Amino acid sequence: MAVCRPGVPLFLQVELAMVIKKKVTILGSGSAGLTAAIYAARANLEPLVIQGLQAGGQLTITSDVENFPGFPNGILGPELMEEMHKQAERFGTQFIYDNAESVDLSSRPFKLKTSSDEIHTDCLIIGTGASAKLLGLPSESKLMGHGVSACATCDGFFFRDKEVFVVGGGDTALEEATFLTRFASSVTVIHRRDSFRASAIMANRAKSNEKVKFILDSVVEDILDVEEGQVTAIRIRNIKTNVVTEHPADGVFIAIGHKPNTELFVGQLELTENGYIKTDGVKTSVKGVFAAGDVQDELYRQAITAAGTGCMAALEAQWLLENEHEEGNSVGKSQAEAKEPVAQKG
Repeated sequence: MAVCRPGVPLFLQVELAMVIKKKVTILGSGSAGLTAAIYAARANLEPLVIQGLQAGGQLTITSDVENFPGFPNGILGPELMEEMHKQAERFGTQFIYDNAESVDLSSRPFKLKTSSDEIHTDCLIIGTGASAKLLGLPSESKLMGHGVSACATCDGFFFRDKEVFVVGGGDTALEEATFLTRFASSVTVIHRRDSFRASAIMANRAKSNEKVKFILDSVVEDILDVEEGQVTAIRIRNIKTNVVTEHPADGVFIAIGHKPNTELFVGQLELTENGYIKTDGVKTSVKGVFAAGDVQDELYRQAITAAGTGCMAALEAQWLLENEHEEGNSVGKSQAEAKEPVAQKG
């Protein structure tokens, strides 16, 4: 959507960013972003979604989703996101397949720049998510969704009576290991140190579970087997002896933490000590900017909770714009702060 200077020879033309003016712009196209888009579009706010280069977010690398309401037989992650995309598009949502390169939240309208466009928006909904920290192994990315996972809550059910491994030594790793014992026949925790960073209560809970075993002072060298297209074994190296061992495996869960995608907002929004956007409900520290989904959720990190906060963010944006319009652009209260109850169904 770039434009060029009129009257300038082609070989000298310099592309200029086209300025797009919107009432609501949404960063991210995962469960939070697309739900926000559906609600904003149904309110005739004609939202613009900047999808990012991984359109659909984390669910696009998830195989079966069985805990999203409305799909009794489950649904593939990419298929679920495609259906949500179609639903948002049906109501008039516009999409840009690009990343936001810069954001200016110093004044309204807020200004965003992609590689080819500049967007001025009255309200911004941030749904950029949080990315699981991974080991960086080539096999890890190739087998993601085929035995490799970063979410035990999402995928544990598929490993009933299977042998699985959990990589990590913090609360998340030991909590996921304990959770996986509900399904797996055995759970082995791999940790690079000889002691855990997890809280004592979480460590004791895992250690007292007879299904949980531990391989300490060790790191993952490789995950097999890419050629077969599924996890069959895991190769582990002891960092003190350098001895490499291979263990049969049906699943490998990476639990070394998450990194919220908030780099664009450092110094512009209040963040938690872990880098997540600090919110009151879905309101951020800047009026007119809302955050939804994993980018502000350190605890649940589920598609359904992300969708819920996406809905909340869209409604808050709608109410803010309506109040400002009614009061001649004066500061208005959100519907959530108003005394009159409002039923929001459908």
